[in-house]
Amino acid sequence: MAKVKETAASPKIDIGVAFLDREGFVVYANDTILRWLGKPNNQVVKAKFDILISKRQLSEILTSGRPMDWRVPLGDLDLYVNAFPCAKDPGEAVVCLVVYNTVPLKIMQERLQDMKAAADELNAIFQNSYDAIYIVDANGITLKTNDAIERLTGIPKEYYVGKDLRYLEKRGIVQKSVSFEVMKQKKPVTVIQENALGKVLLITGSPVFNEQGEVIRVVTNLRDISELNRLREELLQLRKFHTGDEPFIVASKPMERVVELARRVANTDTTVLLLGESGVGKEVVARMIHRNSRRYEKGAFIKVNCGAIPQELLESELFGYESGAFTGAKKDGKPGMFELANEGTLFLDEIGELPLHLQVKLLRVLQEQEFHRVGGVKPVRVNVRIIAATNRDLKKMVDEGTFREDLYYRLYVVPIEIPPLRKRKEEIRPLIRFYVDKFNRKYQTAKTLTDETLEALERYEWPGNIRELANLIERLLVITPEHVIQPEHLPHLTGVTIPGSKGKQKNDFVQNLLPPALSEDEWIGRAESEGLQAAIEEMERSLLEAAFHKYGSSYEVAKALKISQSTAIRKAYKYGIRNKTEGE
Repeated sequence: MAKVKETAASPKIDIGVAFLDREGFVVYANDTILRWLGKPNNQVVKAKFDILISKRQLSEILTSGRPMDWRVPLGDLDLYVNAFPCAKDPGEAVVCLVVYNTVPLKIMQERLQDMKAAADELNAIFQNSYDAIYIVDANGITLKTNDAIERLTGIPKEYYVGKDLRYLEKRGIVQKSVSFEVMKQKKPVTVIQENALGKVLLITGSPVFNEQGEVIRVVTNLRDISELNRLREELLQLRKFHTGDEPFIVASKPMERVVELARRVANTDTTVLLLGESGVGKEVVARMIHRNSRRYEKGAFIKVNCGAIPQELLESELFGYESGAFTGAKKDGKPGMFELANEGTLFLDEIGELPLHLQVKLLRVLQEQEFHRVGGVKPVRVNVRIIAATNRDLKKMVDEGTFREDLYYRLYVVPIEIPPLRKRKEEIRPLIRFYVDKFNRKYQTAKTLTDETLEALERYEWPGNIRELANLIERLLVITPEHVIQPEHLPHLTGVTIPGSKGKQKNDFVQNLLPPALSEDEWIGRAESEGLQAAIEEMERSLLEAAFHKYGSSYEVAKALKISQSTAIRKAYKYGIRNKTEGE
C-alpha cells in the first residue's frame, strides 16, 4: 500500500526571538522578526520595539520580574508575544521576546478538527457495518473489530483486541484463520466456515501493503450467509402477486386457496364477498381480482368505504345527484361512484355499515344494473362488477334485522374468507421483510431485525393483522436509533403466548403503538404553554386515534364514544386519522 502523502503544503510555524535593553532598544533580533517588521538588521538594532512591546509593558516586566504575554495584530499577521526578564546586569539584554504567528496554528487546528471529524465518521461507518470487520497486524495480533462480531460469534469485540489469532484458534474461538493465508499468498482469500453458533460465515481476508510491498495489515470481512440461505429457501416457497401499490404475499396453504379462488372468479362478472378481520388484506384481494379481470383495461377500480361516509351523504356519493336535488348541490349535478366505476369494478368496503334504505337501492342495482340519482327521475344504466367486503357477521345481522336477507344472498354468491395473520404465520417473516425494505427506502435507512426480534414478532397474535404489522415496522424503523433492531426495542409484548406457557396475558400490544399518555402535570404544562384549546384538541386526538385503532370503523367508534358517525368522521379527517383506518 503506497504511503499517503499530504497534497497541500503544511503551514510553516516561524518563531521570532529578540533581546531588549532597559530602554527598549534591540540588542538582538533574528531573521523572522526582521522579516515581519520589514527592516534590515542595522535599523532594527538601533530602533525601539514599540510596535511589539510598549514602554508601560517593559516597565512592568522590569519592576515585577514576572513574564507577560499579549497579542499584536500586524497586517495579515496575528502575533503572540511572550516577554520575560532574562538578565539584571546593566548593559546586557534584560528582556527577552519570543514571538510567533498564530495564523498557521489556527490553520493546523482547523485541519486537526477536520481530520478528527473524518476519523469519527469513518469509525462510525466501521462500527455500524452490518458485516463484521476484523483487522490484524503482520504478526496476527488483533488491532480492531466492530460491533457485528458479537452478533456473529456471541463474544464482545473488546475480548478480541490485542489477542493473537493463534491463541484464538487454540481456544477454538475461531477456526483456521484466513489472515495467515492472506499473508502467505499476498492476495485476497475467501473461505466458508460454520462457527460454534451454527452460523455459516462467508469470510474474505484482504492484504494491506506498505511501500516495500510487505503485508502490514489484513482486513477480514465476515458475513452471515445462513440468513441468505434461509431467504433463498423462503423464496423457493414464496409467491408474491402484485396488485398495484402493495404485494400479496402467499406462503401458506390457506392463502394459496384464497389466491386460487380469486383468480378463478376474476374473469367472470359474478359478485364477490370478501370476509375477514380488519387489516387482513381484503382491499388487496379486491384489487387483485380487478387487475386480473377483463375489466382492468376498460374501467376503473373504485373504492367506497361505507363506514367512513356519513349516512346522510352516502346515497349521493354512491348514486350521484341531479341539479337542485338539495341545498348546496352543484348546478350540473354530480355522478356517483357507480357511474365512475362503469365498465370497471366497484369495491364496497364495510358493506355491513350500509343503512337499510340504501340496501334496497343496492339490491336493485345488482339485479337490474340501473338506479336513480338523488333527485332524478330517469334511470341510469351501468355495467359494474361489485366486490363487497366486511369484517362483520352478516348472517347474524340478517337474524337481527339490520341487514336484508335478499341482499345477503345476492352478495353471498362467491364468498372468499381471508384468514387472519395468526392463522398464516408462515407469512409473517416475508411480510416483515417487505415492509422493512419499503420503509428503509422511504426513510433512507438500512436497519435490520435480529432473529430474536423476528421470533418475538412471530409469537404475537396480531389482532390488527397486516395493517398493524406494517404500522409497527414503520414505527420501529423511525424511532429506533440503532442500526440493528433488538427485542428490547419492541413495545411490551404482553399479549404474546410463549410456547409452553399456560394462558394468555392481557393484550396491550396495540396500546403500545399509540402515543404515550401524558401525566396530569404534563397536560397542565401543555395547556399553560400552548393554551387550553390546544391541549384539549391533543387529548381529543389521542382518544380518537385509540378508538380507531381498537374499533376500526367510524360506525363503531361513534357508537363507543357516544357521538354521531359524521362527527367521528369529521374529527378523524381533522386529525389525520382517517387514512390509518380506512383500508382493509
